[in-house]
Amino acid sequence: MIDLDTYLQLLGLVQNSIIAGAVLGLVGGLVGVFVMQRDMAFAVHGISELSFAGAAAALLFGVNVVAGSLAGSLVAAILIGVLGARARDRNSIIGVLMPAGLGLGILFLALYPGRSANKFSLLTGQIIAVDSPQLAWLIGISVLVLVGLLVLWRPLTFDSLDPEVAAARGVPTRFVSLAFMVLLGLIVAVSVQIIGALLVMALLVTPAAAALRVSSSPVVVPLLASAFGFVSAVGGILLAIAGSLPISPYITTISFLIYVVCRLVGRTSTRRVRAAV
Repeated sequence: MIDLDTYLQLLGLVQNSIIAGAVLGLVGGLVGVFVMQRDMAFAVHGISELSFAGAAAALLFGVNVVAGSLAGSLVAAILIGVLGARARDRNSIIGVLMPAGLGLGILFLALYPGRSANKFSLLTGQIIAVDSPQLAWLIGISVLVLVGLLVLWRPLTFDSLDPEVAAARGVPTRFVSLAFMVLLGLIVAVSVQIIGALLVMALLVTPAAAALRVSSSPVVVPLLASAFGFVSAVGGILLAIAGSLPISPYITTISFLIYVVCRLVGRTSTRRVRAAV
């Protein structure tokens, strides 16, 4: 255990990570709602593997890691969006992309001659990995994703809940789907910088899944998902400062505990409603 003075000093050193985690938790929670509605949790993992490969390539060739992560994510997102219009096709494409991305990432890391900590952080996150230029990138990308979600909110909601009727009503479902995949790719690339490629679903899937367990309101669910994502990200960082483990185990544990509590609350509420009926 560390004393309070040392903890406060460490807190000042990782303020960029705290800010980035807070922004990521809020925006990731909103994106996660549509991920769950569109049954695309598997796609998040597939995109993260290509994002990992892009970041590893950038690390090997000495270029901006965020840019490499973005490139890998966008390639995966566009491929899934264009080629995987149907769920069966989408899952097949993701199943092909995942091992390819992971294999390329491992190859690039094996060839990288630098510090092993840099390699490990791409998989599990690193609490002090966010410097000021990276923070600017992360906030800018997160704001872009948020604005994109707000612009697409109504047609995206319609397409997520009932794509056949949405298409019949004139909603450009193919464009909406591809645009959402691009936004998803952007936020996955940001998430890899904080929590790592292997556990990115803890911020883009679990908070939204927890929120859907306790509510079905189109207003309450996004608010809860953002709140759960915020608590998971910031709480994980604050706990990781005092420990010696990477940041990702703390974030994933908090996110999982929130989901368990919400599942229990949702089950209790369902039983009460059935008993009343």
